[in-house]
Amino acid sequence: MSTELEILKSLESEAIEIFRETAATFRKPVLMYSIGKDSSVLLHLAKKAFYPAPIPFKLLHIDTTWKFKEMISFRDKVVADDNLSLIVHTNQEGVANGTNPFTSGISEYTRIMKTVALRQALDLYEVDAAIGGSRRDEEKSRAKERIFSVRESGHRWEPRAQRPELWRTYNPKLAPGQTMRVFPLSDWTELDIWRYIAAENIEVNPLYFAKERPVVMRGSQIIMVDDERYQLNEGEKPEMKRVRFRTLGCYPLTAAVESSATSIEDVVEEVFQVKLSERATRLIDGANEDSMEKKKREGYF
Repeated sequence: MSTELEILKSLESEAIEIFRETAATFRKPVLMYSIGKDSSVLLHLAKKAFYPAPIPFKLLHIDTTWKFKEMISFRDKVVADDNLSLIVHTNQEGVANGTNPFTSGISEYTRIMKTVALRQALDLYEVDAAIGGSRRDEEKSRAKERIFSVRESGHRWEPRAQRPELWRTYNPKLAPGQTMRVFPLSDWTELDIWRYIAAENIEVNPLYFAKERPVVMRGSQIIMVDDERYQLNEGEKPEMKRVRFRTLGCYPLTAAVESSATSIEDVVEEVFQVKLSERATRLIDGANEDSMEKKKREGYF
């Protein structure tokens, strides 16, 4: 077995152990399904962990109403094909108040439609463990996470209060008011994810592959105009560019990259060459008031 495959098998085994520990320990866990590549790998690993039995928990998708259309159609296809149980939650108060990525400000939009919506869903469905696809290589604050990461009352993250995980010894116990975030992909890199997708022939969203798409430039970022709600500047007209996405989220806040990668093998080669994290294409990950660490402390994933 090649070194690359040995690494993937080791990562797979670790993730499967984490899934089984989560299912055995917690009363009502959910798998966060954001429809991206990491979610696709997470779902594939969950199926492996419990095969031939079905996955013993529901999927949860926080829908801001601003996701790419192809994300929603892909989500619905996956759920139907695998007969999965999916919870979709939207902050209806935010919708009623007209919260959006353009006039509300990126930080406030993210807080209301993502962070508050997630806290609402976790409370509504009495979730004690939320399984997510975050990886330590994505961003500095995510590198501080434990695999079993405790959240205090109100889903607050206190990075200095996290438990040590020495020699892969996990502590999933909860005190009253606490919940857990679980990260089976913590030790994976973006390249590991794509190599595993290739090795396991995992279906991923078509947005990850290069195609002619209507885009506009926002500073140095390429933004796809996915529907008529996108607010164009005066005299501005979308132009067609051959682009793909390294990460998926709300389309007005997710930049594309110019690319010719039309297959998984092409993407693996492209990711192998690039040095910048895919989170660099997420407009919500800026500094200061929009920092990831601040959002995570408030309950963001």
